[in-house]
Amino acid sequence: MRGLHADTGYLLYRLGLRSGQLFNAFLQESGVRLRHYALLRFLATSEGALQRELSARLGYDPSAIVGLVDDLEKLGFVERRPAPDDRRSRIVVLTEEGRAFLRDTDASGLRVTNELLDPLTPAERKTLHALLLRIAEAGLE
Repeated sequence: MRGLHADTGYLLYRLGLRSGQLFNAFLQESGVRLRHYALLRFLATSEGALQRELSARLGYDPSAIVGLVDDLEKLGFVERRPAPDDRRSRIVVLTEEGRAFLRDTDASGLRVTNELLDPLTPAERKTLHALLLRIAEAGLE
């Protein structure tokens, strides 16, 4: 029988747990968790998104998105606006406060990533990123 560390899926799972722990520790004082942070990062690359789009793109349950958006709206980091093509729908948009929060946390976020990837050389980090991106993109299609 194979050992646990011979299973790539398990190693990815453990790495994901460790990454989440490190990011949540760095975000703890802000009242934001990693799931909130991911949503903010996604919105920073768009002009806004419907909640169902956020659910699909981030891989979160639709009911979880509602709570995350509610939390971020209370913090002033996002707001819901009428969708331009359907006034009954709402898009979630990053506010200036949300953009400032992301700017203020950029350096800390990079430190967390660097701590996590410390055992790797810069070339190995680049290769790992490219491979993970390829896997992630294939899973999101």
